Amino acid sequence: MSFSNEVKNELARIEGQKSCCDKGELYGLLKMSGAIVLSGRNIGIHFSTENAALARRMLQLLKTNFKLQTEVVITRSRRLKKNNRYQVRVLPSPEVSMALETLQLLTTIAEGKTKLLASSCCRRAFLRGAFMAGGSVSRPAGDYHLEMVTGNYDFAELIRSIIHSFSMPVKMTDRKGEYIVYLKEGNAITSFLSVIGAHNALMEFENVRIIKEMRNNVNRIVNCETANLNKTVQAAVH
Repeated sequence: MSFSNEVKNELARIEGQKSCCDKGELYGLLKMSGAIVLSGRNIGIHFSTENAALARRMLQLLKTNFKLQTEVVITRSRRLKKNNRYQVRVLPSPEVSMALETLQLLTTIAEGKTKLLASSCCRRAFLRGAFMAGGSVSRPAGDYHLEMVTGNYDFAELIRSIIHSFSMPVKMTDRKGEYIVYLKEGNAITSFLSVIGAHNALMEFENVRIIKEMRNNVNRIVNCETANLNKTVQAAVH
């Protein structure tokens, strides 16, 4: 299992958050990877993921906060790994429109930010949702890199601004029509994991990072001492 999936599985098991935070998390999840479908005069929602824990999380959040009819469709991915793909479907009904209004998904991103993400706890939940739906983080043994990818510039800018509000050195770039919000520093990534509530993953990241930095320090000392010894030997020979 990738480190990203370990983080997402941990986040999908978080319990006991407030209703307002549920809605902030749903906003992040659906804005990142949800789709609105039309059926006559009614609206439905489709949410697709390869992570079973995330599919369960989406169902739980929807059922806890709204009276909606849902179903899960499981298909086999056509990609090389052939993982299962879970599609959480909210069946079209008048109640869906009311849920989307509550989640500010039928308004501009600026309005959604103002109404749903006013408090710090809801902004944390929002980042958790956005990361679970469209984020990844490399294992700490390699290069430090965490990113979230979206095709919507305004949404990417919202993610960037909220991460920045937690005093992290976040950056944004674009690649082939997609916008990437990313962190490259170890301290920034541990701060982000803390903000979104991935505390077990944070401990694993920190433990590996400490060992990695100790090993690098030892290597620098050995290299320095080897260089000094070579200079001493060369001076003695001459």
